[in-house]
Parts: sequence; structure tokens; C-alpha cells
Amino acid sequence: MPLTFRKSFRILPGVRLNINRRSWSITLGAGNGPHHTISSTGRRTTSLDLPGPLGWRRTTTRRSRDS
Repeated sequence: MPLTFRKSFRILPGVRLNINRRSWSITLGAGNGPHHTISSTGRRTTSLDLPGPLGWRRTTTRRSRDS
């Protein structure tokens, strides 16, 4: 079984700093409204929890620069 590390800190109301083994991210949004997450790897996620087992999530990833 692999070892994992994940820690989440509440910085301000509605703002969380999430740290794991490979990256960090900041999540904006509180309560039942939409959440916006920005990761150090360039990943951006918007999610919304809907009633019941439903949920909505949209993820975009920053393209790498090939120069």
C-alpha cells in the first residue's frame, strides 16, 4: 500500500491551502457555492456540489511552453 501525504489549512474564511507530496493548491469558495482551485502544476478546477449524489466539475490545464 503506497504512502500518501495530504494536508489542508484554512487561511481565511473561504480560502484553503492544500499541500500534497507533489504540489500545492489554493481553493477559493465556502459553503455550498462553487469552488475554484488553482494548483502549482497549472491545473484549474471549478466545482459545484449539487443535491444528492450529483456534482459538477470542470478542469483546465495550462499548456506547456515549448520554446
